[in-house]
Formats: sequence, structure tokens, C-alpha cells
Amino acid sequence: MELYKTIKKDATAEQIIEKSRFIAHARPVSDRDEADAFIAEIKAKYKDATHNVPAMVIGDKSQIQWASDDGEPQGTSGAPIVQMLVSEGITNLVIVVTRYFGGIKLGTGGLVRAYTSSAKLAVEAAGVCSVQNMLRMTCETDYTYLAKFQKMAVESLKDQTAFAYVIGNVEYGEKVTLELISFAENEEELRGLAANLTSGSARITTCSAAPEKTP
Repeated sequence: MELYKTIKKDATAEQIIEKSRFIAHARPVSDRDEADAFIAEIKAKYKDATHNVPAMVIGDKSQIQWASDDGEPQGTSGAPIVQMLVSEGITNLVIVVTRYFGGIKLGTGGLVRAYTSSAKLAVEAAGVCSVQNMLRMTCETDYTYLAKFQKMAVESLKDQTAFAYVIGNVEYGEKVTLELISFAENEEELRGLAANLTSGSARITTCSAAPEKTP
């Protein structure tokens, strides 16, 4: 089950609008401190810019929403970026849009479009992904069952009516140890699968669920 959407990685996008240069930087973050540090970093890098407009949305329910116009007319830059992110359902990220004024005033509507479009370009460059509760189960079994686990993993991805899982790390020792990865809600089914494929001989050594980015 999807918890929320965020961006995959750091990204930068740039465009020229009416001779003004807009540079947008985006970064995935997990808390306000990370976001504040990124904003300070960008402001220091572009300290000669006319404006450095920051905006952030943080929390699985977008609990933290903050922005500044950094000298632009009130409500024309930072706030529209936050509104765009919230409307797109994207959280846990910070964006700073830097502007080098080109001598032509854009007007209220023009500023809103310029800043939001610059932020969107950075989000697109970063790539949007889902964050879901993923289960990682470590299963120790005899080598004779390895091929069965591998075959069932492929079949589970093809059959959309069944729960899907993939095999992560594999350790080869006296027995083979497999990392089985699926959605958290599939724990019971995954335990049952391991038992059925190995006639009850598989040993589950660890099993945990945590939020992870998925394509």
C-alpha cells in the first residue's frame, strides 16, 4: 500500500524566462533540519542571486508545509510551489528556486508561472516514486529448494492476481539464505509460501517491514 509519493534523488533544472534565469534545485529529505541545511547550502552557492526562493513539504501526511518569497511580491513564488507539490501529492522534499533578474518584470501571474514551472522541471528531473511498507524476510533453506523460490518469484511477478515477491541478497553457506522482499501486507502469504515450497523445512531467521522507495 502506498504511503506517499516523493522524489528519487537530487536534481537541478534551469530555464530562461523574459531574460531572467531560474535555477531550481530539489532534494529528498526526511525532516526539517535536512531541508534547512539544503536551503542554506543553495543560498550560499548563489549568494549573488536576486532571489533564492525555498519551499518544503515534509511528512507522510504533508504535515510540514513552509515557503518564503525571499523578496518577491508576497504569494508569488514560495507559496505557489508548496501548493503545486501538495496538489501533486508529493512530500518529503525541499526545493529552492534561484532567480537572476533579467531586467523585465513578470507581473504577479508571470512570477507564479515562472516559479512553479521551474520547480516542476526539477521534480521531473528528480523522478517521482512511491514509498511503501516493504517486507524483508530472510529464509534459510536447503539448496534443493533454491530453484523453486526463483521460479515462483518470476511467476508471482507475472501473475497479478497473486502476491508478488522478489529475491534480494543470496548467501551461500552450508545452506542457502534468501532475502525475500514483498509488500508488508503479504507477510502471512510469504511465510506460507516458504513453508509450502520446502515442506516446512525452511527457517525464517529475520522478518521486518519499513518504508522504502519503489519505482
